[in-house]
Amino acid sequence: MEGSVQAENRTVGLLGATSIGIGGMVGGGIFAVLGEAVSVAHGATAVAFLLAGIVALLTSYSYAKLSVNFQSGGGTVVFIDTAFGRELFSGTVSLILWLSYLVTIALYAVAFGSYAQTFFGADTVPWLKHLLISLAILLPAAVNLLNAAIVSEAEAVIVGIKLALLTVIIVSGASFVDPTRLSPVHWGSPFSIIAAGMVIFVAYEGFELIANAAGEIKNPVRNLPMAFYASVLLVILLYVLIAIVTVGTVPETQLMSARDYALAVAAKPALGQVGFTIVAIAALFATFSAINATIYGNARLGFILAKEGELPERMERKAWNRPLEGVVITVALSLLMANLVDLASIAIIGSASFLLIFAITNASAVKMSRRIGAHRWVSGTACLACVGALLTLLVRTYQARPAAIWIFLSFLLVALVFELTYGRMSRQGFLRRKTIGPVT
Repeated sequence: MEGSVQAENRTVGLLGATSIGIGGMVGGGIFAVLGEAVSVAHGATAVAFLLAGIVALLTSYSYAKLSVNFQSGGGTVVFIDTAFGRELFSGTVSLILWLSYLVTIALYAVAFGSYAQTFFGADTVPWLKHLLISLAILLPAAVNLLNAAIVSEAEAVIVGIKLALLTVIIVSGASFVDPTRLSPVHWGSPFSIIAAGMVIFVAYEGFELIANAAGEIKNPVRNLPMAFYASVLLVILLYVLIAIVTVGTVPETQLMSARDYALAVAAKPALGQVGFTIVAIAALFATFSAINATIYGNARLGFILAKEGELPERMERKAWNRPLEGVVITVALSLLMANLVDLASIAIIGSASFLLIFAITNASAVKMSRRIGAHRWVSGTACLACVGALLTLLVRTYQARPAAIWIFLSFLLVALVFELTYGRMSRQGFLRRKTIGPVT
């Protein structure tokens, strides 16, 4: 086992590790993408969530094997660097990962704006939503710079509230489900169902955060795999049940008219306007905490990449023991995307980015299968599943939202060009790099 950490530094048990994975997935994703899934899969929305969950579960196997063997705060970056070396390819992928987290911040911010706007009525001025979206990013950024511990210490409580609330929606709405709305008669085509699952795949991406905490987890050989599998399985069950209750209790026309805040609408049949309001408030807390955590993590990922020569040295600078410029750059780019790109396109770009990253991570596990004790066929199947899912998503997006394709491709191009230029000039450019060690 490489990059091991002394036992006295391990303070997170199985429950805590599983909570990291659940908290990473049940962040703002389900609040943001539920309506989009219904718009594509219709009555088969639960099937779409199940398919996306299967891709995530297969990928969690590779993450479990890699995390046990490379227990580092660098997580995905370390896995890919170790497998492929510190070269042009791995450097580009690291930058794509950094950009992908910017997309998730934008996704959560747009969801925050959509739910917040429900308190002001449908006829509010257009600029109000942009103001709310911007505040959703600027306020967590201020918290990060002043005292990130305020929200991070409360994260376990926020995760508990989100899970309790979603459970209440499921239990209270179960008796209102109309099975005919879930009938295959109301399903989309097989291709659209698969595509719907991949559009909302971003709602599953957070399980990989367990890898970043691997060095803090007790009995990692046992607890890391169990945490990965348990968190993904529980979230699959949760999402499928939420989809069944949503589609089964609310007419699709109502869901489409409130696509950006569909989960709040799903609470109305059983809980009325009070339920709608409670879910909307919970969505604000959930997306706010998710934005805060992602800004925190992405600024530090930028700090790590800057130390390794991937990003400019300015992002290594700290103020108040925090990567100040990393936070500022993260916030600025997230603000641009959140205010210029619609929610559906952001979800597609985010899902495509993480499917690409996960395909490469699975390929890393295949390449190092003997070294990490992994079954090549499992990681290979996961890699093919991610590639197939990505291609399905891109074809569907080209047909429905071609602009999102160009934004996604521009992300890849920016990362490649940046690495080709800055990577060559940096003090640790890709032509002179060595495999990265554990990141602290």
